[in-house]
Amino acid sequence: MDVMDVRQQPARPWVSVVVPTYRRPDLLERCLQALQRQSLAGEDFEILVCDDGPSVQTKAVVAAAQSRCQGRPRIEYIAVRDTQGPAGARNAGWRKAAAPIVAFTDDDTVPEPGWLEAGMQAMASGVEAAVGRIVMPLPQHPTDYERDAARLSEAEFATANCFVRREALEAVGGFDQRYTQAWREDSDLQFSLLERGYSIAAAPAAVVIHPLRPARFATSIGMQKKIMFDVLLCKKYPALYRERIRSGPPWFYLSITAMLLLAVFALLAGQTALAAAALGAWAALSLVFFLRRLWASSLTPRNVVELLITSAVIPPLSIFWRAVGAARFGRALP
Repeated sequence: MDVMDVRQQPARPWVSVVVPTYRRPDLLERCLQALQRQSLAGEDFEILVCDDGPSVQTKAVVAAAQSRCQGRPRIEYIAVRDTQGPAGARNAGWRKAAAPIVAFTDDDTVPEPGWLEAGMQAMASGVEAAVGRIVMPLPQHPTDYERDAARLSEAEFATANCFVRREALEAVGGFDQRYTQAWREDSDLQFSLLERGYSIAAAPAAVVIHPLRPARFATSIGMQKKIMFDVLLCKKYPALYRERIRSGPPWFYLSITAMLLLAVFALLAGQTALAAAALGAWAALSLVFFLRRLWASSLTPRNVVELLITSAVIPPLSIFWRAVGAARFGRALP
């Protein structure tokens, strides 16, 4: 069936594509080129680039894309100055959308040519939202970081590839801008839609490629800060969080952290035997964590050393950021 035959909203454009970006002009250019190759007619969609760190380079990339397409599709540059983070940038985009349906993707994705058309077909059934498929190609011997990052392809609802009716976004208030990093803001939108009884369909034919980006050494240490947003999500939607994210406390991380704290306090109290026992338990649990992560991971010296260091740091740091989230958002640790 032709996508134009099932459209219930004849006004054009039919879909607005919102692309948040932050100081990655090279990746944005690749994304825009892919969007300009869509099988959907250029006059049937628009692209809204939301620059969360307004820069001359990003604006130049958008201007170059505008000159290439000559107005089809229409591409608009939006400088986002009053907020920080992808949640706020996406809000700035969909609120300027001229279409009844908003498609979300990220600046580091490469939407396949049939992405928009397949997404619109899924929305034609009358659902309030649809979730496409994210493909993240892995190397033959991925590192632990690469394997972890590729789990995005298994997400129930990810803003790297989803379609939402504008009226549904208006009803739930869009994205919660307290999510100042790219973490859990998509689950928050999903849960808000579900709580209102809105339907979310799968759109497996709507595919975006999400190439893995090179990462700094031990980048997973810095990523632990995102965990505090789990606390916010659990506070807002406790039942859905336990059902779809985590059913209980992170006992393994808590055990490792407890042994480390016990060793420190015992040493300060002069209880050297207890401190040694607790330190031994911490080391044993950390070794288990290291071996668990090393399994099926790349055995390059860099990856092994990185895993050894981060396996010692991640559990207590994760608990620390959970505690920060609990203090910040007024909620017990999830």
